[in-house]
Parts: sequence; structure tokens; C-alpha cells
Amino acid sequence: MKRKTAGHYYTLTFRAQFQHDNDTVYFAHSYPYTYSDLQRYLQVIEEDPKKKQRIKRRELCKTIAGNSCDLLIVTTFGSEFEEVRRRKGIVISSRVHPGETGSSFMMKGIIDYLVGPSLGARMLRDNFVIKIVPMVNPDGVINGNTRCSLSGCDLNRVWIDPSPKQHPTIFHTKALIK
Repeated sequence: MKRKTAGHYYTLTFRAQFQHDNDTVYFAHSYPYTYSDLQRYLQVIEEDPKKKQRIKRRELCKTIAGNSCDLLIVTTFGSEFEEVRRRKGIVISSRVHPGETGSSFMMKGIIDYLVGPSLGARMLRDNFVIKIVPMVNPDGVINGNTRCSLSGCDLNRVWIDPSPKQHPTIFHTKALIK
């Protein structure tokens, strides 16, 4: 591993030898979690008779490529409107950087817990409105980017003044938080 010095950056180099010439081999720095994985997972939750009563799925916005950026709302929905409105809000998001696949697995665990039957999850749903953006950068994930969106921006660096056209998911997530 090289350290950063005058124009050089951290670099990992390795060599692999294979027994057969025509084998197809893939390398990944982490186990993948795709946009399609997320869509299938959310569909399974929506089809579960108990879980679908605890979660609502909406479209936060369309991405630059026209993909849907999902917004999940978790709370006790059977309550009176004014009671729900008085609840404090919690916003959770992940995958601003498309290469951070571990965050999707963590998000899946959070969602599973929040829509699950435990007393703790029920207390959270009864007392809070939890809004989740499980994949803030779907275009980056779909296109295999590690850090950037389709506009070539690191979306984690545009929170102060996001453009609705260049950074729609950050623009709408910021509006959601406000």
C-alpha cells in the first residue's frame, strides 16, 4: 500500500493467477446490493399483510436518469391525523455514495426492525413518524459508480445548495428534512 505523497494516492495492488484461460472471474471490494435488490425487497414488504400496515412507500423524486428514488414512511397509521401530526419525525438515509453497499444491508436491518412485531418497534411507530430514503443515489448504484452521481458530483458535498436538476435526490431529501 502506498501512502499519499506529492501527487500519489493510496493504492492497493495485487496479482491473481488462474488455472484455466477461459474462466470468467469477478472481483468486488464488497458484496453487492443493487437497485433491483432494493426494489425486490420493498415489494416483498408491501405484499406482507402485517408489514404493509406499518409502512407506506412513496416516490421522493425522479433521478436524473428517470429512476424512482423511494421514500418510506413508518409509523402507526391507524391513529387520528392530529395525533400523527404531533409526533416527532426521524429521517434516515443511506447510499449517497453508491459504493458503500454495507449501508444498504444496515438499512435493510433497520427497516426489518421498524416494521417488525417487537415491542420496541411498536413503541417507535406509536411515537414517531420515521421517513427513510434507503438509496439516495440510485443512478450511481445502477451505473456502478463508487462515489458520484450521473452528474459527476459527490452528492455528499452538495447539501448546502443542491440543484433540483443536477442533484434531485439531495434537493428533495433536504426539503423532507426541513
